[in-house]
Amino acid sequence: MSDHEDHHFETGESGASATYPQQAGEIRKGSHLMIKGRPCKCIEVSTSKTGKHGHAKAHIVAIDIFTGKKMEDLCPTSHNLDVPFVKKTEYQLLTADADTGEVSLLQENGDTKDDLNLPIYVKIGEPTEEDKKVTEDILKALDDGKDLIAIVQAACGEEKIIGTKITDPK
Repeated sequence: MSDHEDHHFETGESGASATYPQQAGEIRKGSHLMIKGRPCKCIEVSTSKTGKHGHAKAHIVAIDIFTGKKMEDLCPTSHNLDVPFVKKTEYQLLTADADTGEVSLLQENGDTKDDLNLPIYVKIGEPTEEDKKVTEDILKALDDGKDLIAIVQAACGEEKIIGTKITDPK
């Protein structure tokens, strides 16, 4: 029965998906969804009546949560869309280098997280006004010697600092 074959299994990720399905008709303003493979936040949704050929359509206008780029999608309301798991985490900001854009954050377990940059250092496109404002706030607070919390938004393997909170005890 057994020739004692050596089985070799490739190790991989846990198989947890970065997205989950949701019907297009259930997407609301403020919901997150994937458009053209990018995580977006819906800013406007309108549905058309069922036509001669059956399906009601949802017209969705959304903004990419990392690049700020406007995206549109038109699909039947009965079809499933991918919705990204979007997570916001708060970290204490240790240092930020205005020249290189490197940021060092303190995680809850005491380790440092050094894989993020200031929001103005973007991989795709141009930084938004919001990116510039958050970067300015970070650098100003550090110059003033204030304690700062960075709010990091993560989805689909990407992360970005999207806001700050000053936690100055004084």
